[in-house]
Amino acid sequence: MAESSVVSRWRHLPNILTVARLLLALPIAFTVAWGHFSSGLILAILAGASDALDGFLARRFHWQSRLGAILDPLADKFLLIGCFIALSWVGAVPLALTLIVLARDVLIVGGVLLWRWKIGVLHVQPSMLSKLNTTAQILYVLVVLALLATQRPLTLIGPDWAVAALTIASGVDYILRWGWRARRDLRIRRRNHGI
Repeated sequence: MAESSVVSRWRHLPNILTVARLLLALPIAFTVAWGHFSSGLILAILAGASDALDGFLARRFHWQSRLGAILDPLADKFLLIGCFIALSWVGAVPLALTLIVLARDVLIVGGVLLWRWKIGVLHVQPSMLSKLNTTAQILYVLVVLALLATQRPLTLIGPDWAVAALTIASGVDYILRWGWRARRDLRIRRRNHGI
């Protein structure tokens, strides 16, 4: 009984790590905006390590939860958006790239809210392209922070374009795939309700 209670308490650890990562988003953004790039890099690496750890624990011990499925991508988005805005603020990342990243996320959130309003509950499964995009954005931010922390020149024109292209492609992919599903589900609902 006692052992079961301990295991039951441990099963919340992935969500606790995710919440901690979510709470790190603002401190990381402010640290970078104030020009403390080494500290920002260390905090970003800690956030990345917590992301890897909570994912491993959830999969390894089957501690996945609906709350975790919502909080995990939310924490990633807050961290990335905060870092992109802060890095643009200090002139290390092109403003156009940050606006592309923001536009994609606003578009997706708007789509989710519209789906919820018109159709109902949505269980989003990120595509491989979306996962690749998130990975590319994380690596890009870490590389920029590392270059700033070591005072090396920022010559990232190729990676800038690559991240922009992946972000746009991922956004278009979401629009096409979920737009098709929305039309299909709305047709089914109309047919079932005799509309």
